[in-house]
Amino acid sequence: MSLTESNMLPLGTIAPPFILPNVVTKNMESLGEHAGEKGTLIVFMCNHCPYVVHLLDHLVAFAKKNKQKSINTIAISSNEVENYPADHPKHMRALAIEKAFTFPYLYDENQSVAKAYAAACTPDFYLLDEKYKLVYRGRYDASRPGNNIPISGEDLQNAVDLMLKKHPISNKQYPSLGCNIKWKAGNEPAGFFI
Repeated sequence: MSLTESNMLPLGTIAPPFILPNVVTKNMESLGEHAGEKGTLIVFMCNHCPYVVHLLDHLVAFAKKNKQKSINTIAISSNEVENYPADHPKHMRALAIEKAFTFPYLYDENQSVAKAYAAACTPDFYLLDEKYKLVYRGRYDASRPGNNIPISGEDLQNAVDLMLKKHPISNKQYPSLGCNIKWKAGNEPAGFFI
């Protein structure tokens, strides 16, 4: 595991569109069809990363609560699965069912969506407003495996609440931290180092 921070895509970036397979429905599904009326949270995650496992139950509850506020969540896994079989779509599907995801879990096999979003780690969070403009990227909260800080989701929830109130969100945002995305050999983004 290589501990990696978010690349912190510039705020105001318009979210790149995508169409990816949903591991549960087996359908090709797009950002547009899953976007929330008032905003959308995109989470790059995977099954095996301890940083994802640490907050997953809280994230599932977070997504369910905010869906009631017309903020939809979309989870995407971009990890290569030959060397990381726990992240294979069949295991993604099993996890989504086991944890009763109320959001789609999509598989980015060719890793083009992760590259388009400059995603670097799992988990990596991107909050979009109703016009698909990036208003927050960074950490869920300060909790990490083993640091004894309770999981709250406060950084991300604060951004959601400010966005819903049409209040400005501070540019002072802290990067997420987690396992690096497992790039296919030769597919690493420019400037990526192992």
